[in-house]
Amino acid sequence: MVRAVVAGLDGSSESRAAVEWAAREAEMRGLPLKVVHVWEPVPEPMAQAPLLGAETQQHWSERIPREAVEGLRLRHPGIEITMQQSSGGAADTLVKAAADAELLALGSRGFSGIGGFMVGSVGLAVVAHAERPVVLVRAGEQAADEHQTDPAGIPSAATPYRPVVLGLDPGGPDDSLIEFAFDAAARRSAVLRVVHGWNLPPYYTYGLSVDPEYHDEIVRQQSAALSAALRPWRQKHPDIEVVEESRSGSGANHLVDASREASLVVVGRRIRRSPLGAHIGSVTHAVLHHATAPVVVVSHK
Repeated sequence: MVRAVVAGLDGSSESRAAVEWAAREAEMRGLPLKVVHVWEPVPEPMAQAPLLGAETQQHWSERIPREAVEGLRLRHPGIEITMQQSSGGAADTLVKAAADAELLALGSRGFSGIGGFMVGSVGLAVVAHAERPVVLVRAGEQAADEHQTDPAGIPSAATPYRPVVLGLDPGGPDDSLIEFAFDAAARRSAVLRVVHGWNLPPYYTYGLSVDPEYHDEIVRQQSAALSAALRPWRQKHPDIEVVEESRSGSGANHLVDASREASLVVVGRRIRRSPLGAHIGSVTHAVLHHATAPVVVVSHK
């Protein structure tokens, strides 16, 4: 079975950006694109209001996705594009759509009041439960944003891609996460920048003096662990330029900083079957809210 790239559409600017990103990704992968439009039925008392009559409901349930798909077909004539319309809970519908997808693209809401991006409750619920890769695309994302500027400093989609950034914990690397990142870099002919953040021992926090040589040894150990985790992948993908960055401090902060010069940020999420507790790790959660490039969350065991 050929998996499609799937994108969720609700008519918002962020979902339109996600659909455009998904179309470019489908074209890059040689896969079909399926646009899933989910609308939740209006409660009966509200449906009787003048502004929420049959014409308005028809606009949201039919016209918006139809016009969006027509535009996609004009801009991306080389890919097969289909549309699925569903009513009901958006998160549940999108999780089901993701089950058979190569990946699922959703929109994030642009800047929030605290300097980060707003990932809505639907997006977070889908990321927390989907077992296929989910990409969050910010409102206003353009193809040129994922590329280096031209020699005159002007954004251009004709220049090479910016690096793909991978957040990796070498203490428990997952093959599916690393494979996705290497594959994304290969498809873009981009540098793969692997970022690992680690914490110093607790006594550094309290300002106690420590032998500088011991500090240097910790740095060497962490760098060596990252290199060891990537060695077989470097051998498997010798044509990909890999830049390793192992630094003390918050991994989330390092990834957010790296996202400013990235075409894509790749992070992982461990699948949890328990209905209780968080299903998105703290680093991934922070990156989703604050990264300035599209972020793909790869679920793994």
